Amino acid sequence: MKRLFAAEHVLTWLLVFVPVALVLEYVAHGSAVAIFATSAIAIIPLAGLMGKATEHLAHQVGEGVGGLLNATFGNAAELIIAIVALRAGLHDVVKASLTGSIIGNILLVFGLSALLGGLKHPVQRFNRTAASLGATLLVLSAIGLIIPALFHQIGGTQVAERALSRDIAVVLLITYVLSLIFALKTHKHLYVGEGAEAEGHALGTTGWSHRRAVGTLIGATVLVAWMSELLVGQVHYAAEAVGMNQVFVGVVLVALVGNAAEHSTAVLVALRNKMDLSLNIAVGSSMQIALFVAPLLVLLSYLIGPAPMDLRFTTLEIVSVGLSVGIMALIAQDGETNWMEGVQLLAVYAMLGMAFYFLP
Repeated sequence: MKRLFAAEHVLTWLLVFVPVALVLEYVAHGSAVAIFATSAIAIIPLAGLMGKATEHLAHQVGEGVGGLLNATFGNAAELIIAIVALRAGLHDVVKASLTGSIIGNILLVFGLSALLGGLKHPVQRFNRTAASLGATLLVLSAIGLIIPALFHQIGGTQVAERALSRDIAVVLLITYVLSLIFALKTHKHLYVGEGAEAEGHALGTTGWSHRRAVGTLIGATVLVAWMSELLVGQVHYAAEAVGMNQVFVGVVLVALVGNAAEHSTAVLVALRNKMDLSLNIAVGSSMQIALFVAPLLVLLSYLIGPAPMDLRFTTLEIVSVGLSVGIMALIAQDGETNWMEGVQLLAVYAMLGMAFYFLP
């Protein structure tokens, strides 16, 4: 619990970057790199506040509605950043951030959790059935990304590709809704773990009033949207200034910003030997990005974007997701993990990050 409080104090101190980013943008007219960096850092504690407020609300309203709240707002920061980029027509950045969130949660978040948790606890066990279902749903989402790319390779037109992507998005969303029914109603016993009360204490989600939780969620959401505007507005210039391609910025930097607070929670609960909860955070977040956020953005692009977005990802992005899902499926088979498996996940993430960095 001390580690959890220490992490919260770090996130609280990072809130100072919110006014710093605003001053650099509107008063000092700072460089693109400075504005990008400060707004990115500012999003980290704000995303943490959004997650914490959501957890408090979920703890207060009960298991069913609480699970739905977590499922809806679990990746709110990433969704807001992606919507802002979508409005700006930066489809490549949006897709890259989606790819980065999926592989980052599987390889980096769970990799760190397994490594650090495994150094303290030689063998950590989790519910194999729930983990296997999550891995299977991730395989389904990978298929949803592969089909548009294959269709493009056999000569599909742009109009047909967009129509195919829209229809696949609908299928993924329906699957996501059905997975919620499975997890929250028909087979919720697989996801309860040690009970809501124990989980609430593990996450530190006791003690907030309903009004405080709602107010924090609204305020943090508004500020995340504001910081996202600054971030997306400078992403092109910042990438040029430091010699990085926009795909790497989206896959690694933007994805890390949106997931940083969630990363810390997954690692902290793994250190307390609550690997079921850590796995649910990591795999559940990736599954939510693939089955909910990505198809939702495709449909939203018809309403708010300068042009519709398709689900045709680059070859490297598809291979990255496929490899990540594959290694996660292997780890989920035996219902236990150790620190060496964490090393393997982190090694794959490092190699993929290098590949994205050296893209022309």
